[in-house]
Amino acid sequence: MKPIVLIPARMAATRLPDKPLADIGGVAMIVRVLRQAEKADIGPVAVAAGDQAIVDAVRAAGGQAVLTDPALPSGSDRIQAALHALDPDGKHDAVINLQGDMPFVEPSVLSACANLMAAQPTCDVATVVAAEASEADRSNPDVVKAILALEADGRSGRALYFTRSTLYGDGPVWRHIGIYGYRRAALERFNSAPPSALERREKLEQLRGLEMGLSYWASIAEAAPISVDNPADLEAARAHAKTV
Repeated sequence: MKPIVLIPARMAATRLPDKPLADIGGVAMIVRVLRQAEKADIGPVAVAAGDQAIVDAVRAAGGQAVLTDPALPSGSDRIQAALHALDPDGKHDAVINLQGDMPFVEPSVLSACANLMAAQPTCDVATVVAAEASEADRSNPDVVKAILALEADGRSGRALYFTRSTLYGDGPVWRHIGIYGYRRAALERFNSAPPSALERREKLEQLRGLEMGLSYWASIAEAAPISVDNPADLEAARAHAKTV
């Protein structure tokens, strides 16, 4: 496989405006994400930006960025637009969609997505999960849970469903981490379909893929990466940057 890593980013975040350019230890957040992706060394890395200011910041740091239509409705649409601009000849048969708000994501998490697609021929979309952080995760609707049919080694599994609902019973609860590895054909098919009934109900776009019949597999990470969604998260990220 020949993957490319694309990082969708836009300035118009409602809970934290101008989030991609937020300063974390003297480095813009989007640049930190870019650097972590480059360390994975699984293919070229570029930012799919919805705003010129993001393009300028990435290029000033020596990275690659492409300006996409700011009106695109989702990150998956943005990476598809960037993919067409950067690779019109289709040399890359897989795309890793890395969210632009994970400034300390472990490079091994990206490698796991690529390796899962290579190891599982039936996998259309690879993603990542981590064990629940506390029992409160089980009933928290902001924590998306993945229901997996685990492989024998317990390190990966086929995703049967994703939900915000409370999960009961014994056994691990897997928190979904919003990193996706798409086979190129699966990305094209996904973006050509309208939002599905379950997607609208749970507000989870991966359910569109499941309803379409795409096969999702998940790799299990040691821990969920720090994600920056609001001012409190940003302060926590700044504090963490002082320790690494």
